[in-house]
Amino acid sequence: MTDALWVLVPALLAVAALVAVRRRLPVLFWWLVGYPVIALRVLATYRATMDACGLTVPASAMRRATARMIGRQAAPVPPRHSLPLPTGSGLVMRLRMAAGQAPEDFSASADRLRHAWGAHAVHVRPTKPGRLELRLVGWDVLADVRPPRRWLGTEPLSLPLALREDGHWHVRDFRTVPHELILGATQSGKSVYLRNLLCGLARQPVALVGIDCKWGVELAPFAPRLSALADTSDRANDLLDVLVEEMEARFRLIGMTGGAGPDAVLTSDVWGLPEKARPVPVVVVVDEVAELFLAASKDDEKRRDAMVTKLIRLAQLGRAAGIYLEVCGQRFGAELGKGATMLRAQLTGRVCHRVNDETSANMALGDIAPEAALAATSIPAARPGVAVVGDSSGGWSRVRSPHLTLDEAAAVCRDTSGLVPELPRLDAFRPVVAEPAGPPSLPAAVPTTRPVIE
Repeated sequence: MTDALWVLVPALLAVAALVAVRRRLPVLFWWLVGYPVIALRVLATYRATMDACGLTVPASAMRRATARMIGRQAAPVPPRHSLPLPTGSGLVMRLRMAAGQAPEDFSASADRLRHAWGAHAVHVRPTKPGRLELRLVGWDVLADVRPPRRWLGTEPLSLPLALREDGHWHVRDFRTVPHELILGATQSGKSVYLRNLLCGLARQPVALVGIDCKWGVELAPFAPRLSALADTSDRANDLLDVLVEEMEARFRLIGMTGGAGPDAVLTSDVWGLPEKARPVPVVVVVDEVAELFLAASKDDEKRRDAMVTKLIRLAQLGRAAGIYLEVCGQRFGAELGKGATMLRAQLTGRVCHRVNDETSANMALGDIAPEAALAATSIPAARPGVAVVGDSSGGWSRVRSPHLTLDEAAAVCRDTSGLVPELPRLDAFRPVVAEPAGPPSLPAAVPTTRPVIE
């Protein structure tokens, strides 16, 4: 009995330790247990699984002839594969497809492969003609998302903002996708995504401009790092006028620099200018766009149409001038006024969190991929921060941004307030930052009244 206890107790302790590691440190559990188990399962059942999923092809004529000579039947041939290599969240195999196969065949069978091999998810990505990458994810990587340990972006205006469900980071590259639309209902995680965006930009030499018509309650905590802030529709209209003037001045600078001499380098955007003459990039964050475009009278409608026109001009021409738009809101549609649909077409980057209705998801992702809009409507309310990211190429993925509190984001903006660039046109809209309160002072001594002695 004693010998059995000496064996049973360590075994129970080891099992308990593995359960704790799986919950607390899923990456460590994957390297210790998950990867060896799934890799052996994939290698042992690869041929049978591919055959059951219909991903094999008939054997060649030479193999069939050889099999007949030895009295056997030639088995179907699966795609050739590399060894399953471990990654930070799963494993990856590179496949060479047989003649007649297409990546769509493997994408359609991804769910069956996931169940056959006991993985959390299977993702298929074509790499070159005839070859693809099969990526298995070992656990739900979106359950607990933490900021990346190292900076992933090597270029300016490139930020890792959210973790994708395949284990890669969604990198927001303004030079590739200059303008973006962010939609999400209340408590959906839209504000957390925006905080990560602003904190990432605050550490770079970028001018941040905020338009928040809810009296600045959303963007006011980031005021120390903002070059301009408009908290009402009237000030937003004036600020958009100034931004259009700034854009026109930058285009004149590009034209004059290109014709400065015979050795001048011709360019059509600010990134082709010499570094000393290059103006600082400007990122305009429009929070709750529906509040910006509310109209209660004819005058409000005229102002709204004027602001939509200015935003369209900035979206169409701003990329070359180094001016980028981030438009946020709970919904975005034609009810915002004339030109709203045209503005949405210019916002090629799309991020859709949990929304209140299917129409909002279709507004964000319906023109990119219908299945992406369907995925956005299925985001549970218990998982704030989960979103569907898409772009004009038709690709989309589920992502989740790391949690960032408002106090932490405000502290980053205070610490980086010295990086606010000089833009004279925006000085009139520079937010007033209140000085931190000092230690409470002692109350002044109140003179006491004494009776007059006669």
